[in-house]
Amino acid sequence: MRAAAVQLNSNEDRGRNLERAERLVRIARERGADLVVLPERFDLRGSDATYARGASPLDGEVAAWAAGLARELSIDLVAGSTTERRDGREKASNTSLHFGPSGDLQAVYRKIHLFDVTVGDVSFRESDSGEAGEEIVVSHAADGTPLGLSICFDLRFPELYRLLALEGALVLLVPSNFTRVTAQAHWEVLLRARAIENQAFVVAPDQVGACPPEQGAAYGNSMIVDPWGEVLARASADDEEVVVADLDLDRLREVRERLPSLANRAADAYRWPVEAHA
Repeated sequence: MRAAAVQLNSNEDRGRNLERAERLVRIARERGADLVVLPERFDLRGSDATYARGASPLDGEVAAWAAGLARELSIDLVAGSTTERRDGREKASNTSLHFGPSGDLQAVYRKIHLFDVTVGDVSFRESDSGEAGEEIVVSHAADGTPLGLSICFDLRFPELYRLLALEGALVLLVPSNFTRVTAQAHWEVLLRARAIENQAFVVAPDQVGACPPEQGAAYGNSMIVDPWGEVLARASADDEEVVVADLDLDRLREVRERLPSLANRAADAYRWPVEAHA
């Protein structure tokens, strides 16, 4: 499998964002990618008010765009995340969509861990306008490769990725809009850790640039990491671009055989505390 991570500088203009995303997805396909992953908020990136205005149902414009592009290019396309409006729900969901080469919707993942954090002088409260998902999702690429779905802030919660790995995921997807301040400290080390501890590939496309300006810039540095923690491809911190790498599943099996940490789990010894002290 050849995977591509598409790095974007999305803003509040959905038409412009979809046009740029399509151009880079086509470049990824020209470079041989059969799995293409877009970043978080790829279609619309801005304030809570922007997301409220732009939220759309699963059968709306964004899904139709992604389904059509996946079908035309005959690829697995993971539409990093978009703001989903659901009937009967007061708040929107931050939702990732996986479309197969036929254009059919293969999986829907709603971000579980919402970004309620203060970074420097800027407070982010994703839960003010967003509703957290509750379902862990493993999808499958056209060749049968299991894909573990996640979004951005999920990266800080290793238990999610361990469960994805135990459900069979061999490729962990982390479409993101990571802040520059936190990413400079933690982005690479967390991506490599999730790959190493779960002995899986990680494909992590990030946003780049500032939108809206008062929230500061996203980090870029989109990455593809192998199960040994080696960075196979890395984008810049400045530009929209595509990075591509081959995901060698024989290499994954070799790593798991040489250092069988997943197989050596002591599952019977693990207990969740009755009360977590954090």
